[in-house]
Amino acid sequence: MAHQSEAQLENNLIKQLRDLGYASVKIADGDALVDNLKKQLEGFNQTTFSQKEFDSILNHLAKGNVFEKAKTLRDRFQLNKDDGTSFYVRFFNTEDSAQNIYQVSNQISLEGSYKNRFDVTILVNGLPLVQIELKRSGIEIKEAFNQINRYQLHSFWSNHGLFQYVQLFVISNGVNTKYLANNKLQSVKQTFFWADANNKNVTDLTEFTAAFLNTAHLGNMIAHYIVINETHKVMMVLRPYQYFATEAIIKQVKTSSDNAYIWHTTGSGKTLTSFKASQILMELPEVHKVVFVVDRKDLDYQTMNEFNAFKKGSVNGSSDTQSLLKQLTDNTKLVLTTIQKLNNAISDRFKNSIDTLRDKKIVFIFDECHRSQFGETHGRITTFFEKSQLIGFTGTPIFAENASKNDLGKRTTKDLFGNCLHKYVITDAIRDENVLRFGIEYVGKYKNKSKSFIDIDVEDIDKQEVLDSENRITKIVDYIIAYHNQKTFNREYSALFAVSSIKNVIKYYDIFQQKKLAGEHDLRIATIFTFGANEESEDAQDFLPGDYEFDMAAEPGTNYQASHSRDKLDQYIADYNGMFGTSFSTKDGQQFENYFKNISQRLKDREKQTFNHDKDRLDIVLVVNMMLTGFDAKKVNTLYVDKNLKQHGLIQAYSRTNRILGEQKSQGNILSFRNLKKATDEAITLFSNKDAVEVVTMPDYEHIAEKFDDALTSLREITPTFQSVDDLQSEEDEAQFVLAFRKLLRAMNVLQSYTDFDWEDLHIDEEEFKGFETKYLDLKDKVQRDTQKEKTSILDDIDFELELIHRDKIGVAYILKLVAQMKGANTSEAKAQRKAIIDLLGGDIKLRSKRELIQKFIDENMPFIKDGDSIEDEFEKFWQDEKILALGKICEDEHLDKAQFKSLIDAYIYSGREPIKDEVFQCLDNRPSILQARSIGDRIIAKMKEYVEVFVRGMMA
Repeated sequence: MAHQSEAQLENNLIKQLRDLGYASVKIADGDALVDNLKKQLEGFNQTTFSQKEFDSILNHLAKGNVFEKAKTLRDRFQLNKDDGTSFYVRFFNTEDSAQNIYQVSNQISLEGSYKNRFDVTILVNGLPLVQIELKRSGIEIKEAFNQINRYQLHSFWSNHGLFQYVQLFVISNGVNTKYLANNKLQSVKQTFFWADANNKNVTDLTEFTAAFLNTAHLGNMIAHYIVINETHKVMMVLRPYQYFATEAIIKQVKTSSDNAYIWHTTGSGKTLTSFKASQILMELPEVHKVVFVVDRKDLDYQTMNEFNAFKKGSVNGSSDTQSLLKQLTDNTKLVLTTIQKLNNAISDRFKNSIDTLRDKKIVFIFDECHRSQFGETHGRITTFFEKSQLIGFTGTPIFAENASKNDLGKRTTKDLFGNCLHKYVITDAIRDENVLRFGIEYVGKYKNKSKSFIDIDVEDIDKQEVLDSENRITKIVDYIIAYHNQKTFNREYSALFAVSSIKNVIKYYDIFQQKKLAGEHDLRIATIFTFGANEESEDAQDFLPGDYEFDMAAEPGTNYQASHSRDKLDQYIADYNGMFGTSFSTKDGQQFENYFKNISQRLKDREKQTFNHDKDRLDIVLVVNMMLTGFDAKKVNTLYVDKNLKQHGLIQAYSRTNRILGEQKSQGNILSFRNLKKATDEAITLFSNKDAVEVVTMPDYEHIAEKFDDALTSLREITPTFQSVDDLQSEEDEAQFVLAFRKLLRAMNVLQSYTDFDWEDLHIDEEEFKGFETKYLDLKDKVQRDTQKEKTSILDDIDFELELIHRDKIGVAYILKLVAQMKGANTSEAKAQRKAIIDLLGGDIKLRSKRELIQKFIDENMPFIKDGDSIEDEFEKFWQDEKILALGKICEDEHLDKAQFKSLIDAYIYSGREPIKDEVFQCLDNRPSILQARSIGDRIIAKMKEYVEVFVRGMMA
């Protein structure tokens, strides 16, 4: 396998698929694809279609985007037949996937913006539902991923958009094989290895084909394990551990009445797994209802939103006990509630109204079953619902080692839920890159006067008066202000701050606010906590419980501490209202609940492309316990900790930071101002295995620095200096440089996230590193130029991973601020600043195309601008003038109608779709000859893209 060519891989794959029951069909182009579709749909629907009828079907299939077509695939189309009758056309059988017709073809050619030929296509009932792209061994699998993205842009939309019905892509170089759902603009992070039930990855293409692409399994995956997410308008496919857990639950319910639980580590997607299990279970004839139980009101709301995102209208949360009783007794198949409401429903007051459910098979699915199910309520539920079956989900089970005593004595997850059906622990998830590692730093040294000012490490500090001291808290605030930008990539991510008590939250917030008013920072800080008589306890349940209501008796004079914290909370909420134009308060429970929801949603919405970073960003949220369990937001990458955490609570809190999101987010950052080293090691060992500590945590800064030096040594063996990149003799040498420098970039990306980072520690200075980076980018530009000239380059087979040098905050606005600083500087300072700006322009991928014009503005316009405050306005005028001149020059050089070409550019900017050459030729005075058409069309499109890159892309940054 290691030495197979792409053609050999393709031939062997097709033969294996034929042996698995696929019919081989030769489809040369789009017309043949349509002809085959007609035949297969006729066979699948056991009828024939006239050409007019089939044209109606094609028109129906052509409507919508990839997301909408995924729904069309699963629906039926009411066809008005020529004889006046109606016929419901099916495109895919989800109930019995074995009834579908499976075919395999290869080298299907489609022409959209460009002509593309696809490797291996699996057709189901004539529709291409799986596309397999292959690369010869030794080529990075990511190249196949990039190729898929290009096909989506250039060809899949052509020929009635039939290739937009692809549900799954498979990418392989024979040795490594991964699958992914069909989504636009996705990251390579959304590609997955298949695995067996024991989480052993199946990477070899032959083994993957046997396990995943056999018709029974593939049909099941498409029918049941692709989820259509309504919120983000994308398809999601279950990962192998989610699939095996769901299958195990279904088998348990079908064959047994015993309880059981699933152990899937925090952050691995338990909500999606539990939703899919609930969805399939409620269709089983033996199951009367499925009741999904959470233990907190905020999770009730969050889970309802996520379930309805996976399937619109699939569930309604029960707002009170009466609504729960109604859903339990009507035709609602899937009920979502809190354990507190469920407890009320089976109390003496209400239980007669649901007495008929005692002998019905109701499956209860408990979210995070490590928490509040360990008590009397659990027993009451199992006693009342005599035929109930309980399935638990947890990322951090309760074992004998971490069980706590209650009225029933020590109880473990196994005691209450029985056997574990499937395990996917934190080491599995990190190995598979389904969650990130944690980069943990223990921060703080304190002087002890009684010990002659000897430095005492943070691990040795346990005196409460020291921990609560305002002086210490102030130093921590200063530290966070100093390093927050570094930790969050200049505030592209948010942070949570776990604090030991509400009393200390108030101290922290007030100090942050004082320093903000003094101009020491402009971080956006918020806090949320509940209040009451026991608010200072470190064990206080600081979250929204199931039926949370404010204690309205807590008015000034009744309880000083409670009223004080409530007054403070209202003050802090008023600050939040001022930042974001909201109107929350603590006047009633609903307003407070809405405040919590707004904070949660604000952190979650940062993932969306439409998020307004400058207007809606929230940087740090101070909490005691709230949001440290169950809360997920991919754009949270940092947790500051000033409270004692242990066991499942520690893992849960840390796991708020380790959701996967692109190349830039390389780890979850944990900055602990407490003695948590031992507790961290114990917790990681408990929830993975005794050797897991090194796998889960990031190594020490010094270890990463050594790795960086090793990578630097390897780089210098190829190119001793960045200037020597120009002396490389062949593309093979250039490829070696790209791979070596990319390894260095990866190490730098991790290294710079440590607060200890200092260029002085490395054997390369920043200027030389930037020199190498510029040469790396130059080679990327060279590949793009060669591709336009239709020159084949081995560098095409290497992904440059530009995200590794992506700097979101360094844009045109940032550069203009630097330019403004040049006004008033003396000659030598201004000269140095100019050089720094030009170097920055050369090193940033977004700004390199704008370098020449920005340099022109600095050299030619800046001397005549007297007021630094007017630089931004003057630059805008300059830019618009240059934009008009550049457009005019393209049109003059290429003999284009300016108005038509401008419209073509606007359409490209809006849709992201490159124009086809016929659209370009319509802008020309005279259509070129056939011999000239291709080169002229390519040249004009290249100029259009360069124009957009210079004058449009990144101008809002």
